[in-house]
Amino acid sequence: MQGKLFIVPTPVGNLEDMTFRSVEVLRNADIILAEDTRTSSVLLHHYGIQGRLMSHHKFNEHQSVELIKERILQGSNVALVSDAGTPGISDPGFLLARACAAEGIEVQTLPGATACIPAIVSSGLPCDRFCFEGFLPQKKGRNAILASLAEETRTMIFYESPYRLAKTLEQFEDVFGGDRECSVAREISKIHETHHRGTLTELKQYFNENEPKGEIVIVVSGKPAEKKAEHRNKYKEQ
Repeated sequence: MQGKLFIVPTPVGNLEDMTFRSVEVLRNADIILAEDTRTSSVLLHHYGIQGRLMSHHKFNEHQSVELIKERILQGSNVALVSDAGTPGISDPGFLLARACAAEGIEVQTLPGATACIPAIVSSGLPCDRFCFEGFLPQKKGRNAILASLAEETRTMIFYESPYRLAKTLEQFEDVFGGDRECSVAREISKIHETHHRGTLTELKQYFNENEPKGEIVIVVSGKPAEKKAEHRNKYKEQ
């Protein structure tokens, strides 16, 4: 009998954000695939889990997918975790999930921690409809993506490095307009969690004067329906 692939979310901050079911799945897994075995070992030790850890990250996932798939077909139950949050969401996981689904292997994704949902719900911006953009490309393709989002009416969610936050907010100001509402969430579910809300211009100025630290989620309101597309072509690909 073939095994299953379990995709298991892990805390983005507080270790107590694990669900009971996630802990049980990790305890019973034959193999636990980890983005960074050192990071995952801390979590497993916290819950007294002594599973067999294997490395599975963006640098080796293309090579390891077939091997893992074969292990599942031979009967192993495999659990996939990332350093924080839900695997596949800006983390390794998509390739393995696709390969297993194509092979007819059962893929069970457990509900659990992710940074984008707390960020948008806490922002006070509309969260009935939204688009998740994750990390924008640092160079090639970045301007084209921003230009394509100039007309987006849904709330937008981005992940960003604290080192690039101020520059990104400046780019957003150019593309979306300085009066667009925004929320910057930092260190979600951690001791020093903060949420800064205001216009893009206000937040750009704030973070130019106050250097941010930690994991960042930017939430930007969509384009109001009545506004004209004055920024549409500002950031076309060079």
